[in-house]
Amino acid sequence: MFRKLLMMVTILFCFILQSTVFPAISMGGVVPNIFIIIASTYGFMRDETEGLLAGFFCGILCDVFYGNILGFYALLYMMIGFINGRFSRIFYPEDIKLPMALITLSELSFSTVCYILLFLLNGRFNVLWYFMHLILPELIYTILVTLVLYPVILFVNQKLDAFERKRAQKFV
Repeated sequence: MFRKLLMMVTILFCFILQSTVFPAISMGGVVPNIFIIIASTYGFMRDETEGLLAGFFCGILCDVFYGNILGFYALLYMMIGFINGRFSRIFYPEDIKLPMALITLSELSFSTVCYILLFLLNGRFNVLWYFMHLILPELIYTILVTLVLYPVILFVNQKLDAFERKRAQKFV
């Protein structure tokens, strides 16, 4: 129960960051996608279910506050959290290569699907402009923020795991 509450607090905190702080420090009108980081890290640090839940709550916040179609972003973030959760079996906390690769692929996938479904199908065919001015800058900015945010999430997750193990030993 405590883990779910902490996940909700983390998502709300990141939503506040995404909505207030990062637009103020945007680079070229592009802000990092913190929800990709959250859905991905909860997926590969825990499992598919945690990634799915984190992705759902991140996505539903995006849908309610930024989206035109309720459930669109929730579905995308849920898929990202679930797919990243499939890598939880090969996740090692001390190795940052896998998380960085997964977050990079998640951001690219998310941006590509958003382009196809929100722009390409509406007749906006300038793929190169979209890639150079939106996808690539957001990807780079998200990776830079990941280098700062990921160690914090990892630290909190490790402390929570230690607390849960200690509490479980008390009842054995």
